[in-house]
Amino acid sequence: MIIAIDGPAASGKGTLAKRLAAHLGLPHLDTGLLYRAVGRAAIDGGLDLEDADATAEIADGLDVASLDESRLRGREMGEAASVVAAHPKVRKALLDLQRRFAHQRGGAVLDGRDIGTVIAPGAEVKIFVTADAEIRARRRHLELEKRGDAPPFESVLADIRKRDARDAGRADAPLKPAPDAHVLDTTALDVESAFAAALALVERHRR
Repeated sequence: MIIAIDGPAASGKGTLAKRLAAHLGLPHLDTGLLYRAVGRAAIDGGLDLEDADATAEIADGLDVASLDESRLRGREMGEAASVVAAHPKVRKALLDLQRRFAHQRGGAVLDGRDIGTVIAPGAEVKIFVTADAEIRARRRHLELEKRGDAPPFESVLADIRKRDARDAGRADAPLKPAPDAHVLDTTALDVESAFAAALALVERHRR
């Protein structure tokens, strides 16, 4: 079973995907980490994030096993990921890697922004997780506060809205629900309620 979890920044898709994967005993890939890793490598190398050719070359040589998640979290890396993800050459370079992961024997859970529309359009379960921008910004602000890296709330909200516009407006694989995706609005849901709702959708397909 392939489970595709898509949605905008701070919607809760990553937490849901991890919980579902652990519950179902399936491997999980946060595809956003791939783009964050490309952004991290570009920044470390002094490269321009807007340079499509240079960032695509990094993506071509990316090794999933070497990803250091601790260096890929945080506000700066989220913004960098959104910039490099807008380059069609970068997306193409990472496409096969993601598809191989999705179609491994036994299935997998992937979360991102184009899993159900591009990476695994044949996934048995597609869930598009969303929430109001202000709620997502509050969640992200709280997360950053816990890490000791919290800018003013208004700045976080502005970043969320900017990323939403960039992700939805890019020409290649824009953020949008697949036609057959289940839309799960987590605006008024806590983590446990959102997980229960997502699991119910998965179980419906397993019967």
